[in-house]
Amino acid sequence: MSGMTTAERRGYQQICEAGGAMMVIACDQRGGMRSLLASSPQEQAAISNETLGETKADITRHLASQAGCVLVDPICAVPGLVDDNILPRDTALLIGLDASGWDMSPEGYRISRMVEGVTARRVRELGGTGGKIMVYLRMDRPEANVENLETLRQSIKDFAREDFLLVVEFLTYQLEGESREDYAAKLPSLVVEGVRACLDLGAKVLKIPYPGSAEACARVTEIAGDVPWAVLSAGVDHGMFLGQVEVAMQSGASGVIAGRSLWKDCISLDRDVSREKLSGIAVPRLREIQAIIRRCHRARP
Repeated sequence: MSGMTTAERRGYQQICEAGGAMMVIACDQRGGMRSLLASSPQEQAAISNETLGETKADITRHLASQAGCVLVDPICAVPGLVDDNILPRDTALLIGLDASGWDMSPEGYRISRMVEGVTARRVRELGGTGGKIMVYLRMDRPEANVENLETLRQSIKDFAREDFLLVVEFLTYQLEGESREDYAAKLPSLVVEGVRACLDLGAKVLKIPYPGSAEACARVTEIAGDVPWAVLSAGVDHGMFLGQVEVAMQSGASGVIAGRSLWKDCISLDRDVSREKLSGIAVPRLREIQAIIRRCHRARP
């Protein structure tokens, strides 16, 4: 594990709130956001990138303006968030490298997709504070990870050459034919070993799934050492996510990168509805998360 450079550390400081903990609003979803805005595949396909960009702009205005940072995609959201003066000057900007969806190998493993042409230099050109990459990992199946880990390796090297902050995210997934119970039993190990793999490649900031327990969170913190990690919401209901945030923060997490748990039932193709719900529902949810983060972060020795 290698420490952050001065430039990377400055980027990290900017994606954190004043108290020093990460509080990032994630709205880099595209396919997932379309599925929330319309029910049928035909209606979803009709939603343009411009419409998604408007939705992300509303999330930025109402939520990200109250947090340290917003995470968006490089297709729908930027450069508009910057060029149209939507992003507040003191709210940091992370830009995702990963494309929507995934490819499937003949063996049934997920192969991560990246947006073509989105490099560290391009993220900088778009006004980003840093980048974010997501790859799929199944650490109990080494053959599942070869291509995805190579993609991650190359991105980490690219951002290191540019001396630019990169947040590394990975997701685990249930295999075809695997029972929910078997997958749940493996989840803590899958997350812990995924963390280890990302660190071995030089990750300096992590965004990871909730690993299932306080013990697993503590294990992540032990392995990560000085590398900060944030827990992601994975679209779980807000009440459940609050409990996960509490446990993660008490066990050494450095913050939260939250998306759908905040805004999944607040966005609409009717922007007036979106604005009302984001203000009246999502912002109070954000305040609850921030209260946990600030209480737990201050309580550390």
